[in-house]
Amino acid sequence: MRLKTSLRTLMGSLAVATMGLSAAPAMAADEINIYTTREPRLILPILESFTSDTNIKVNTVFVKDGLIERVKTEGEQSPADILMTVDIGNLLDLVEAGVTQPVESKALTEAIPAHLRGEDNQWFSLSMRDRVAYVAADMDDVTELTYEDFADPRWKGKVCIRSGQHPYNTALIAAMIAHNGSEATEQWLKGVKANLGRKAAGGDRDVARDILGGICDVGIANAYYVGRMKNAEPGSDSYKWGEAIKVVRPTFKQSGGTHVNISGAAVAKHSPNKENAVKLLEYLVSDKAQSLYAKANYEYPVKAGVELDPTVASFGELHVDNLPLTEIAKHRKLASELVDKVGFNN
Repeated sequence: MRLKTSLRTLMGSLAVATMGLSAAPAMAADEINIYTTREPRLILPILESFTSDTNIKVNTVFVKDGLIERVKTEGEQSPADILMTVDIGNLLDLVEAGVTQPVESKALTEAIPAHLRGEDNQWFSLSMRDRVAYVAADMDDVTELTYEDFADPRWKGKVCIRSGQHPYNTALIAAMIAHNGSEATEQWLKGVKANLGRKAAGGDRDVARDILGGICDVGIANAYYVGRMKNAEPGSDSYKWGEAIKVVRPTFKQSGGTHVNISGAAVAKHSPNKENAVKLLEYLVSDKAQSLYAKANYEYPVKAGVELDPTVASFGELHVDNLPLTEIAKHRKLASELVDKVGFNN
């Protein structure tokens, strides 16, 4: 009977992940259920390691859209133990929707800096994604940049970036508002738009592609994509894009720090396996798991002193902007409005 139950749980979880969440996974005392907006394959090595070390089975349910609505609809019967997502805005939306609960854990508060977790311990950062400059590899004179520099006429017709409305960019713009105010940020957006070598579109890897193609000299994108590109199959397009660029970590003039967004998680309000959920969160900020984050996804650990992937280490020391993520999130709506106001994507 036990074997049949476990098999049914596994098949149900796979079916949910594959077919767009038509059912919820089963529950058992030695299991834990994660609802995640990030593809399970990106965290699978870490979860497999957790299971190997603890004998606690992890079921992952990939929720592309409507995570909050799903959990609310399930209510007290929801099997979700952990809600996992990327972008601070998405994480705070879960808290504001009332589908999370606070967690008391010394391991979590000691491992994660205060500005990377909720004051009431409703959410926790698990890895960081720094928003950096991709610079043409042959531009030896460009070794330092500020985010403000991207509006400098020096770069007219030479900047590439994805849509200003993408969460990666609205978070950066929100941070700019927090540091410099809305009026200065609006002028900055106008300056960056004037410097674009093409429309703001595509993805972060397209920035590297278009630098290789000579469309741009610099761009704004996430650092972890560079790890993927530089470690891609030699001769592949991705590898060529990675070889065409170098990473420079810009800073805000106000703080001297680099903007980071996060992947993070919270314990679901009606978690049926809360004890296991906390165990998993604590495991995810252990040295072992944080190293796996760094080496499997090329993301930056939230815990200090963890060994980095060699490619990530080659980017130099990361000085994280100390602006609380909650402060950045306050300005997301205004950031989006400014993108439309200046016609940034037009």
